Amino acid sequence: MPETPRPNPQDVAVWIFDLDNTLYPAACDLGVQLGRRMGEFVAQYLDLPLDQARVVQKRYFHAHGTTLRGMMVEHGLEPGDYLDYVHDLDLSGIPVDDRLGPALEALPGRKLIYTNATTKHADRILGHLGIEHHFEASFDIVDGEYLPKPNQRPYDAMVARHDIDPARSVMVEDIAQNLVPASGLGMATVWVRGGRDLDLASDQVEHVHHITDDLPDWLLDLTR
Repeated sequence: MPETPRPNPQDVAVWIFDLDNTLYPAACDLGVQLGRRMGEFVAQYLDLPLDQARVVQKRYFHAHGTTLRGMMVEHGLEPGDYLDYVHDLDLSGIPVDDRLGPALEALPGRKLIYTNATTKHADRILGHLGIEHHFEASFDIVDGEYLPKPNQRPYDAMVARHDIDPARSVMVEDIAQNLVPASGLGMATVWVRGGRDLDLASDQVEHVHHITDDLPDWLLDLTR
C-alpha cells in the first residue's frame, strides 16, 4: 500500500471514531461476550438449541451484515429487546489506556462516534474509558435505521445529520471494509489493525489511507 501523508490536525474539522475494538484493544475480547449473548438471544427467540442458534447467528451475520439485521429481515424481530440484551456486557476486562484521553484532547475539531451498536452501549464504553467528554455525539445503529456498516445509506445520513464536510474529516475503524464508504465520500481513513495479522482485500487497499496497531500513539504523533 503506498504511503499517504498523515493528516494535518489543523485541517481536520471532524474526527469520526468507531467504538468497539477501535477505542480499546481487540485483544480484550469483548466480542466473545457479545457473540455469546447474541447466540443466547437467538436460541431463546427461535426456540433452538444453543449450538443450532450459533449457526443461525453466524449465517445471518454473513448474509445481512449483522445478526440483528438477519433476525429483522427473516423473522420480523423488533430490535429493542435484542439490543438491550446483547449489550448487557461486563466491561471490567477493558483496559483503560491513560494516553487516549490526552491524545483526543490534543486534536482540534469535533469528535463523533459511529457504531453498529447503540448509543447506550457507546456511553457505557466511553464512560468506562473516561473519555466521554471528548465526544459531541454518537451515531448508532438506530440512527442508521438498523442498516449496519458498510451500507452506504447510514454514512450519508450521518454526514447530513451532523453537518460533516467529508473532505475535512477522518474516519477511524478496526474493520477495513467499513472504511470503503467513508473514503468514497472523500474522508481520510485510518485502519486500526490492532496487531491482528490481517491482509486487506484488493478492493479495500485504496480506501485505507493509514494503518496503525496503536491508536493513541498514532494520534499523539499527529500533535507532537
